[in-house]
Amino acid sequence: MNAIQQLFQRKNKNLLSLFFTAGYPDLYSTQGIIDAAQRAGIDFLEVGMPYSDPLADGPVIQQSSSVAIANGMHIGLLMEQLQEFRSRLHIPILLMGYLNPVLQYGFERFLKEAAQCGTSGLILPDLPLEEYEQEYQSLFQENNISPVFLITPQTSEQRIRKIDQLSDAFIYVVSSAAITGQQQDFGAAQQKYFERLMAMELQNPLIGGFGIHNPQTLQLAWKNLHGAICGSAFLKKLTQTPDPAKAFDWLLADLGLA
Repeated sequence: MNAIQQLFQRKNKNLLSLFFTAGYPDLYSTQGIIDAAQRAGIDFLEVGMPYSDPLADGPVIQQSSSVAIANGMHIGLLMEQLQEFRSRLHIPILLMGYLNPVLQYGFERFLKEAAQCGTSGLILPDLPLEEYEQEYQSLFQENNISPVFLITPQTSEQRIRKIDQLSDAFIYVVSSAAITGQQQDFGAAQQKYFERLMAMELQNPLIGGFGIHNPQTLQLAWKNLHGAICGSAFLKKLTQTPDPAKAFDWLLADLGLA
C-alpha cells in the first residue's frame, strides 16, 4: 500500500490537496513549497511537470509551465529534487503532467524513478484509459504507483464505473468542462453533478478540482465529495511573493481556513 492509499484509510472527508508547477517561480522552489505545504497541513500534493502544450490548463498554469521550462526544469531534475527531499517527506506526493514527456523519458524508467523518489500516484490527463489498461497497468502495479483519472460532467456512467474499477487511490472530479483557473463560484449544475457522483457509491474517493478558490467552492466540494484540489489560486499567490509560507497563509485565508 502506498502513501496516498494509506491517507485515504485514515481520512475520508475534508481533504485538501494542492497543485503547483515544479520549477516555478524559481528552478529550486520545489523543495521549499513541499516543506511549506507540509507545515500548512495540506493533506497531499500534486507536483506538476511543466509541459509546453498543457491542453487542459488555463493561462495561470500555462504561464507557470512556460516560466519553469525557461528556468531549466525537466523530469530528470525534478526526480533529483524529490529524491533529495524524500527523507523529510511525510505527506503523499503525486506527479501530474502529460503523456508525451513521459514517453520521451521512458515510461518504465519514469515510474521506477518516481517510486524511488517517494511518489504515490501519477496523473496524465491525456493517457487513454484503454491504453493504460493494455500497456501500462502492470508497470504501475509493479512500482506501487496509483493511476489517477479525470472525469467531467460529460463523462458517461459506464466510463466512470470503468475508471473506478481501474483506480486504486481516488478519482479526480473536474468541476466543469472548462480549463483550469476559471474563477466562477459553483452553482446548481455542479451541486447536482457532485450529488450524482456520490449516489453512484463508487469504491474510490472523489476529489474535486478546477475552480477551488474561495470558501464557497471549497465548502461545496467538501460537502459533496471527499476532498478538493487547489491549483491556480495557489500559483497566483506565488506570483505575488517568493515566500511559499506566506503564499500558503494567503491561500488558506482566501479559502476561509485561517
